[in-house]
Amino acid sequence: MRRIEAAVLRAADGPYTVEPLDLADPGPGEVVVRIAGAGFCHTDLMGRAPGDAVTKPVILGHEGAGVVEATGPGVSGIAEGDAVVLSFDSCGACRNCRDARPGNCGRMMELNMAAVALDGVPRATDGEGRPVHNRWFGQSSFATHALATVRNVVPVDRDLPLELLGPLGCGMQTGAGSVFFSLGVRAGDSLAVFGAGAVGLAAVMAARVAGATTIIAVDLNAGRLDLARELGATHTLNGSEIEPDGLAARIRELTGDGAQYSFDTTAVPEVVAAAVACLRTTGVCGLVGVGGQEYRLDPTLLLMGRTVKGIIEGDAVPQTFIPRLVELWRQGRFPYDRLIATYPLDQIGRAEADALAGKVVKPVLLPGTREER
Repeated sequence: MRRIEAAVLRAADGPYTVEPLDLADPGPGEVVVRIAGAGFCHTDLMGRAPGDAVTKPVILGHEGAGVVEATGPGVSGIAEGDAVVLSFDSCGACRNCRDARPGNCGRMMELNMAAVALDGVPRATDGEGRPVHNRWFGQSSFATHALATVRNVVPVDRDLPLELLGPLGCGMQTGAGSVFFSLGVRAGDSLAVFGAGAVGLAAVMAARVAGATTIIAVDLNAGRLDLARELGATHTLNGSEIEPDGLAARIRELTGDGAQYSFDTTAVPEVVAAAVACLRTTGVCGLVGVGGQEYRLDPTLLLMGRTVKGIIEGDAVPQTFIPRLVELWRQGRFPYDRLIATYPLDQIGRAEADALAGKVVKPVLLPGTREER
């Protein structure tokens, strides 16, 4: 048992409160990671969904990075003192996991979205001994320490700036992995990215690495469109100035016969429809946006050969892909750190507000002092 501090969300419409908690020692297959930094991802906003879709009280956060402080029984390949990035959890035993598709794990929802201990035994408790749920994406990293598993821990070099690596575990992985793996963008291809947030900008950077010659970024925020151009977009379109039908027509005009690939991060039905309509007849649209509204697509577009596919975590294997992203960053070819603004953990409310207002692309929360990190 160790005493930690964590940003706890006790109600969907309430504030985060940074509280002292007791965290259990790691059990079989588990590790305790002292968090250096944790990215605030759009998916963490699911904690705000009406109806308590995520059980409260809960520690959110699923883009953590830090140093292993303790390991449980049966853990191999991970040792105390290792620098790690935390990603999503998976069972490792189902058919999809064994096919190197952990994002499509048959237990994905149970292991990542439930946030509750699988055996019902609380691993974190508050000052009055009441349980606080800490299995969000198998890590709950809005804290000084996270209890993770060997399946969602990715070792990295100790000399890296750990406080900045957390976003590689979800947002950067999703955007870049979707381009490299799920869509398979190649040199000379065209890609239209709808939504220039963290995931969309990761897709833009990856498309440039892949050699795409036409990269179109669509957003409502002029500042993010400027950044998209700096990171590799060849064209930008402001959706506030063009109707969705007009967006599709404009992209077809820019690409000649339509984009080979499109990528939606917004989950806005009208935008998704435009992402499909902008494609050439053999084009593929990848969807990663999280939303609750139904999509209505023109069946004629699909009948002519276009493909629409949902993508989870970029179809990537974190243990092999995150080190590749790190190397691209070292070479200056994937400058994701330009998206980051850092906040102390106790300013998580401001970080959340700034992200929602579009003031920052990727907030990263820093628990403790630099010496402690």
